Amino acid sequence: MLIRSPIQLSVLVLALLSFASCRKPAPAVATGPLPVNVLVVEEKEITEWDEFTGRMEAVESVEVRARVSGYLQTVNFKAGAMVNVGDLLFVIDPRPYQADLDRALAELQRSEAQLKLSEIDFKRAQDLRQKNVSSPEEFDQKAAALNQAQATVRSAKAAHAAAALNVDFTQIKSPIRGKVSNERVTVGNLIQAGTTADSVLTTVVSTDPLYVYADADENSLLKFIKAHAEGTRKSVQEETIPAYVQLANETDFPHEGSLDFVDNRIDPTTGTLRVRGIFKSWDPLLSPGLFVRMRVPAGPKVKKALINDAVISSQQGVKYVFVVKPDKTLERRNIEIGTALQGMRVVHSGLTAGEQVVSTRLQMLQPGMPVNPIVQSPKPEVAEVQAQQ
Repeated sequence: MLIRSPIQLSVLVLALLSFASCRKPAPAVATGPLPVNVLVVEEKEITEWDEFTGRMEAVESVEVRARVSGYLQTVNFKAGAMVNVGDLLFVIDPRPYQADLDRALAELQRSEAQLKLSEIDFKRAQDLRQKNVSSPEEFDQKAAALNQAQATVRSAKAAHAAAALNVDFTQIKSPIRGKVSNERVTVGNLIQAGTTADSVLTTVVSTDPLYVYADADENSLLKFIKAHAEGTRKSVQEETIPAYVQLANETDFPHEGSLDFVDNRIDPTTGTLRVRGIFKSWDPLLSPGLFVRMRVPAGPKVKKALINDAVISSQQGVKYVFVVKPDKTLERRNIEIGTALQGMRVVHSGLTAGEQVVSTRLQMLQPGMPVNPIVQSPKPEVAEVQAQQ
């Protein structure tokens, strides 16, 4: 064993003391409440909205077809133009039908002449019968001839009317006001009357007003049913429900209309219910088939608590926040949230106006923890919040 001298031991002790004096002291552990920022829960009058995607459809849509066959003589419209009710679109060669009409008119005139003769014969037979000059058989024959002549006139009139209709049908006119498509058949082709796809000459669709068909999800439907049962919402048949439309290149919903139809069953393949809004056309260039978004109020205006989305935490689908109690300790509060608007979230239950919700150091918080709340500046005042899903 190595035995150190007293001088060596003294040097070693001094070195150890010098090393110990160079070490910094450990920082003091912070004590007291944890400083956190808090937001004050506000309550404002809002309108919550349900939004659906949909497409525009024409209120009236007609496939223009010929009612009589014949060779197309003229096309009297410009493709894509606006047409009014009764505007001439096509003309089929009317000459064969005009000949039938002339023949039917001649037959009508012949039968009317025969009727006049039968009436004279019957009148004469009636006078002779009253004088007991003619036999009953002769009187009956004249009466039957008169009835036959009257029936022949009625038949001739019907044939004449049918021939006149056929002549009229050679002029194909627009049945509605709207935008016409292009001609499917050109001049000189044989037109066949019928209901097949090949018999369509053109189509006309109305442009004012327009329908918007959309599919409402099942959750929105259930929410409506609950509100209707509570008496806070009425059906389409009971009141006018406003609806608003946004085109694909718009950022707001500037076009107002109303709902006028809700389907009678949910589509089992998609779990959606078809709804329809009607809107006055605000632009003549709008066409059926345009993609749009439509929103309708989920209920009447109500006062609801609003908080910033950033303060909401979630655990296994349960939404919660940390609320500062009057004794400056924390309470974990489960909440039921609704629709969102620019970072603010509607709270249906769990919070009331004036309560303080922690907005920072959320990962460090525990229920019952003492804190030092520092109130943050609220967001700018909003006169009316339009909450959207």
